[in-house]
Amino acid sequence: MHPAIASFLLAFSTYSRIPVPQAEWSDANRKYAMCFFPLIGAAAGAALWGWLALCGALRAGSVLRGAVGAALPLLVTGGIHMDGFMDSCDALASCQPREKRLEILKDTHVGAFAVIGCAGYLLLAAGLLSEASAKAGPMLAACFIASRSLSAWALAAFPSARPNGMLDGFARTANRRLVTLSSGAYLLACAAVWLVCGGLAGLICIGAAAACTLYYRRMTGRLFGGVTGDLAGWFIQVTELALIAAVVLGGML
Repeated sequence: MHPAIASFLLAFSTYSRIPVPQAEWSDANRKYAMCFFPLIGAAAGAALWGWLALCGALRAGSVLRGAVGAALPLLVTGGIHMDGFMDSCDALASCQPREKRLEILKDTHVGAFAVIGCAGYLLLAAGLLSEASAKAGPMLAACFIASRSLSAWALAAFPSARPNGMLDGFARTANRRLVTLSSGAYLLACAAVWLVCGGLAGLICIGAAAACTLYYRRMTGRLFGGVTGDLAGWFIQVTELALIAAVVLGGML
């Protein structure tokens, strides 16, 4: 099997619940995996776009539209990024030294702040998506692609806080130049979709993506000494929510 095909399959089998043939977990097969990572976002965005179109055709209520819309990305990914978001919520709320925060990230138990963070996140996502329609589908789909593109770029550009972790394994074996180039191409495509379809809302999306990335870099360096898989999940979820808010609320301006 060609390494690029194996990397594609490995990215989808690791970060989604979309059925694909299994590829061997090896350094060669992980080399290009992050180049294909944003395509999982495309799948999640397409599912959401299709759901919004179905709601429009059936004239479904806003509560059902928002609730299922918030759950669909979790069904596509299996909640792997939400798991990282929840662990990060516990670590960030602990107000502990760096090493203790990293230990909390590794803890398999769910703390109160993780539950509160997840519940609040899903409520906000459902509320925002209850105001969305299929017309915003392309812009929303771009949100899921952009969050993963930024995460893949951060993997190549930011220091790792935990040697020998899963994220560090991808970082060590990744072709950083190709990851950077592919992430840039995905981001340019997302920016074009936002600007063409949303105008002012598109500019707000670009600003929100930049702000989330800058905050992620500063926060992970200061509090954790670098990025981890859990923090990458936190970043993806937070960026997605911020971009969805930019699309929905920006469209109201």
